Amino acid sequence: MKAKAVRLHAANDLRLEEFELPEITDDEILVKVVSDSICMSTYKCAILGTDHKRVHPDVAEHPAIMGHEFAGDIIKVGKNHQDQFKPGMKFTLQPALNYKGTMWSPGYSYEFFGGDTTYCVIPAEVMELGCLLEYKGKAYYEASLAEPMSCSIGAFNAAYHTQMGVYTHYMGIKEGGKLAIMAGAGPMGLGALTYALHRDVRPAMVVVTDLNQDRLDRAASLFPPEEIAKEGIDLRFVNTGKCTDPVKELLEISGGTGYDDVFCYAPVAAVVTQCSAILGRDGCLNFFAGPTDKQFSATMNFYDVHYNSTHVMGTTGGNTADMIESLELTAAGRIDPAVMVTHIGGLDAAAETTLNLPKIPGGKKLIYTHLQMPLTALTDLRAKGEAENDARFLALADIVDANKGLWCPAAEEYLLANFIDDNE
Repeated sequence: MKAKAVRLHAANDLRLEEFELPEITDDEILVKVVSDSICMSTYKCAILGTDHKRVHPDVAEHPAIMGHEFAGDIIKVGKNHQDQFKPGMKFTLQPALNYKGTMWSPGYSYEFFGGDTTYCVIPAEVMELGCLLEYKGKAYYEASLAEPMSCSIGAFNAAYHTQMGVYTHYMGIKEGGKLAIMAGAGPMGLGALTYALHRDVRPAMVVVTDLNQDRLDRAASLFPPEEIAKEGIDLRFVNTGKCTDPVKELLEISGGTGYDDVFCYAPVAAVVTQCSAILGRDGCLNFFAGPTDKQFSATMNFYDVHYNSTHVMGTTGGNTADMIESLELTAAGRIDPAVMVTHIGGLDAAAETTLNLPKIPGGKKLIYTHLQMPLTALTDLRAKGEAENDARFLALADIVDANKGLWCPAAEEYLLANFIDDNE
């Protein structure tokens, strides 16, 4: 079977190309990919090439399919898995395999397995690890976004707290505590916010900081503090760029005691230092944002580490349980991962979008792999339809506008029914 995919050949060398997929073995599964959301981690992979820990050294000879936040339909099942998986099932998967101590992962390490493709082959280890998940929802994008959501879910679950003189870590954020999401008005920060507000164990205060007022305003429109207050949570949005002394002002907001849980969503030394400075006693700092600089470091207050029991940790990705939690919360309507999405596009837009991701404003870029469409902001759908006299974009804009400007199942359904790759 022929597939069309964006593949990594070397650092800064992504190519959209057509190739032949091998016939699946008894231990593999053939799938049709429908949606893939582009992750900043994919950008890092693309610019680093073989310098990235997950990229195999012979990628020039065996190019890797990009993308790891994907969902679609099962097409053909090897006989060893036919008792569990059937053609026609929708699927998503947990890409953080960690198989036998390796860091191999779809979207980084496999020649025939990744998300920015029309079709791919899922290898045996995915099923062996229980990382291929049947998806029973309607919208493919929700399954794609379960992976980035699982990263924040994992970060919340990995947080821990202690008691004086007790050598036990109490896992998870502090219930009824004070939580800060620093540099958190971007897509991943908003995912963390919707989870913080609607999970079972919740804080009493959430403060989201950023330097971009437009992003903060959008976040506040999606999560109106006055509405969140009705649920017993004090939600604040703070532009630290407008603060004379950000640390002082953030501590004042906390009531002077600091924060129990702080999540750092930008690999910026100054932000890490601010995170350290606003920790309260036994405060847990999660350095969430992965840097590309292997020598990245920042100043932390080790007086507080010693006397106030503050601590720092980092998480990268979630596990399968985190992903299942994301899917269940989404299905129940408790979280809406669409708050992360600001752009849509076809497979023909994936390579350029990936290589320029930090320069493109907004949140998550959602790729539909069987469509040809330039990357388009949801806010530009109407203007594009008017400029090109294309009623399809106008209809899509109407659906999005009726959903508070957010991507939604109805929008995806219309897109897949009306925007067809003529070369398919």
